[in-house]
Amino acid sequence: MSLDPALRSRIEELLTNNRVVLFMKGEPAAPQCGFSAKAVGLLGATGVKYQHVDVLSDPEIREGIKVYGEWPTIPQLYIDKELVGGSDIIEQIARSGELYTALGVPAPDRTPPAITITPAAAKMLGEAVGNAGKGYALQVEIDPRFNARLQLAPVDDNAIASEAEGLRVQFDIASAQRARGLTIDWVEDERGRGLVIDNPNAPPKVGALDVTEAAAKVADGSIVLVDVRPAEERAMASVKVPFKTLDGSGREQLEALPKDTGLAFICHTGARSAQLAEDFRALGFKRLYNVTGGIADWSAKVDPGVPTY
Repeated sequence: MSLDPALRSRIEELLTNNRVVLFMKGEPAAPQCGFSAKAVGLLGATGVKYQHVDVLSDPEIREGIKVYGEWPTIPQLYIDKELVGGSDIIEQIARSGELYTALGVPAPDRTPPAITITPAAAKMLGEAVGNAGKGYALQVEIDPRFNARLQLAPVDDNAIASEAEGLRVQFDIASAQRARGLTIDWVEDERGRGLVIDNPNAPPKVGALDVTEAAAKVADGSIVLVDVRPAEERAMASVKVPFKTLDGSGREQLEALPKDTGLAFICHTGARSAQLAEDFRALGFKRLYNVTGGIADWSAKVDPGVPTY
């Protein structure tokens, strides 16, 4: 199948202007398939900035990139205009360290993380591993938001592996860095019955601020207010206190702030701002808030001069 010259030119311009390009489904903050999520997690662990292209919003590119690189699936990673491959290949070269070499960054420490599994948790997990049959181990994956997933997987001699309470626990490179000091316990109390994972590396959870608290903290300078809405929405209703936006390079400027900067995110009702706060939590920011109720509540409780819509 031949590729339309104009489309080929678009793709080549993307690859020329950006050293690292990931063609994916969705966006890094909200991947729309598991393979894209895996690729985003592996790239994110390198700390390298990259350009993403959401093929779901560009059907021309979605089909064209498959022809261009003679690769039938999405996601696809390009480095220096060369096709690397899809999520499985990205995972393979991330584990071997080749991905870091290709990106020109130091490979992370492959020292197995020291973790703790309590006897109660080890008993339950050991039974599960035993029931899976010979050649299985516990696999722990920790995503950029520090959500942990435990599953049974075949023993992988190339994986980073720790041992706790007689159990082999395997990690990919990114998860190993996030798992240092991890504790896995089994509880039967007021919290319920099941596994409880405590990760000392996880940034504090996003706090909730009502609009009156947010207004007070903006006034005393203890937080930076960030309106995540697009300009057209802000034109309909906007707070009358200092705030930042995501316009232009706004997001990049916010991401460059010290990680202990207090950031409070606001939108129309609080849903979009909650998502963005979680994105910044994944970046390691430690003082994050979502303004519950958003602009709608701001108008009702702080400044009735702010229109509602």
